[in-house]
Amino acid sequence: MRIFGSSKTAARVTTFSLEHTDLRTKARAGVLQTAHGPVQTPIFMPVGTAGTVKGVHQRELRQDIDPDIILGNTYHLYLRPGTAILEAAGGLHAFMGWNGPILTDSGGYQVYSLAGTRKIKEEGVKFQSHIDGSRHLFTPERVMEIQRSIGADIIMAFDECTPYPCDYSYAQRSMHMTHRWLDRCLVHLQQAPPRYGYEQLFFPIVQGSVYTDLRKQSAETIAAAGAPGNAIGGLSVGEPAEEMYEMAEAVCDILPADKPRYLMGVGTPINILENIALGVDMFDCVMPTRNARNGMLFTSEGTINIKNKKWEADFSPLDPAGYTFVDTEYSKAYLRHLFAANEYLGKQIATLHNLGFYLWLVREARRRILDGSFADWKDRMVKQMDNRL
Repeated sequence: MRIFGSSKTAARVTTFSLEHTDLRTKARAGVLQTAHGPVQTPIFMPVGTAGTVKGVHQRELRQDIDPDIILGNTYHLYLRPGTAILEAAGGLHAFMGWNGPILTDSGGYQVYSLAGTRKIKEEGVKFQSHIDGSRHLFTPERVMEIQRSIGADIIMAFDECTPYPCDYSYAQRSMHMTHRWLDRCLVHLQQAPPRYGYEQLFFPIVQGSVYTDLRKQSAETIAAAGAPGNAIGGLSVGEPAEEMYEMAEAVCDILPADKPRYLMGVGTPINILENIALGVDMFDCVMPTRNARNGMLFTSEGTINIKNKKWEADFSPLDPAGYTFVDTEYSKAYLRHLFAANEYLGKQIATLHNLGFYLWLVREARRRILDGSFADWKDRMVKQMDNRL
């Protein structure tokens, strides 16, 4: 079902400008226009699940990390604070004091993670809240309404995320249901205009587990919807990295080149670089913030467990490249001390560092794509980042 008009009509509505494609890989550099500003791709989106990037003040996000876009979560925001509060505030942007672009996922992955307390049917998904055990129903229509209330610049279709491993017949049935749900999402969006005076960009989601024929079939269906952008879901759920790359490449070869491609929930810095090389434009993952709170730092020279005693008297910067102010103001020894003393500041510094590194990585990738040096740089960085220091 094509809701966004004919291909000729859709071509006149330009939300994504492709600036350059690398000659030796499929890496791309582009600009995605949203209601709250442009997003330069490739891009990593810090995850702000419940209206906050954990451990980071909005002022620090703007001044020290400066992401083009952040991500919110439909499931969590629906449960708390709820759509009534968000609407009263004027949407998530006003509620959290963030005037940059926001993307919301559909809650499909969170429902997937509630395997013991949810039931999936054609109508939608019945689930129990992880907060108080209350019962709820997510339908494609309801999820579109919730994302209208949240007011994100980019909103996602409701889909089913299949587990890994997943047998072929289940993956096929799930994919077809995701496609039927997509049709329902599109119809409802036509009937329910945005709430806050600006357009929201809608991205459908490719599914199909790790079966190439299903992935290709799904990519063709999703591309035919003519949406402003497209997403790849159901990866980074436990499958080997090589299978992730194989599926991403197969899908990117089909999804239209003039639309941004978003690989959901990915991943490690190495995953991100390898998928950029395959033609992916957008990424999100909780890894930089979650790992930071556990003392793992990502750097240009490899990963560091800052809790290890070896850093006790190491007064060198967290990373000589200096992604944020924390990399030049604080030493490894000081950060190790904060973790040893269980000081909250340690987790905050580590979070700022990791987010700074991820944003540096995609911005440097973009620069390298534009100047033609991406392929060699990517190969070198993958080797360096695979080190455990």
